[in-house]
Amino acid sequence: MVGSPGREVLKRCLPLLRDQHHIHACIANGENAAGGFGLTAQTADEMFDNGVDFITGGNHIFDKRDFVQYLESSERVLRPANYPSGVPGRGASTFTADGVTVGVLNIMGRTFMPPVDDPFRCADRLVDELRERTPVLVVDVHAEATSEKVALGRYLDGRVSCVVGTHTHVQTADEQILAGGTAFLSDLGMTGPSDGVIGMEAGAVLDRFLRGLSERFSVERKGPKQFCGAVVAIDRISGKANEIKRIFLKGIP
Repeated sequence: MVGSPGREVLKRCLPLLRDQHHIHACIANGENAAGGFGLTAQTADEMFDNGVDFITGGNHIFDKRDFVQYLESSERVLRPANYPSGVPGRGASTFTADGVTVGVLNIMGRTFMPPVDDPFRCADRLVDELRERTPVLVVDVHAEATSEKVALGRYLDGRVSCVVGTHTHVQTADEQILAGGTAFLSDLGMTGPSDGVIGMEAGAVLDRFLRGLSERFSVERKGPKQFCGAVVAIDRISGKANEIKRIFLKGIP
């Protein structure tokens, strides 16, 4: 979700989608929700008010320094679990939806990303801990390389209900149920402005590529918007996924 355009689309579309698809729980990646970089207490609360039940993060989750206290106190907002020991916040937690405990794990890849601990071994430890509380487990893999996301999906297949990727802002078309019963999608895509470059105004991005200038990017606020995500049906007893449906709504004014 990118900036105020993404939050506006969320407010308009999520209640309708929850009703249309009979959604019991909504998990959203919110690391770009505040001005395109980071998250604030106000934007997190706004997302919760508009139908999100749980928020995951990524490499921008600490961009707003005053968000650290909220991150420390909230049970419903995560940062990647494989940040080094002692970093504020938590990387895994649970919440309840329709009487079912849902476990959520947020991990970050290492290819073309900031240095973090091994996501595979981190996932091993936390998945085992979460499975003691519930079989319904959702994993957000915040990573650049699709190969790393696919590898983590295969690695966790049969141990978690769903592995979805975030970070690249470009939705992939590889949704599937893996052999062990885990739903997988390499990247959920971006909710926010369709024009620009992955949610940012094109001018500054082109200057970066063409001339090496490093002006701060700004969220694209003009033009059509989009809503991206996926709906996953999970058996509440076994934790296996029965279906995954990719959502991409385009041309939202």
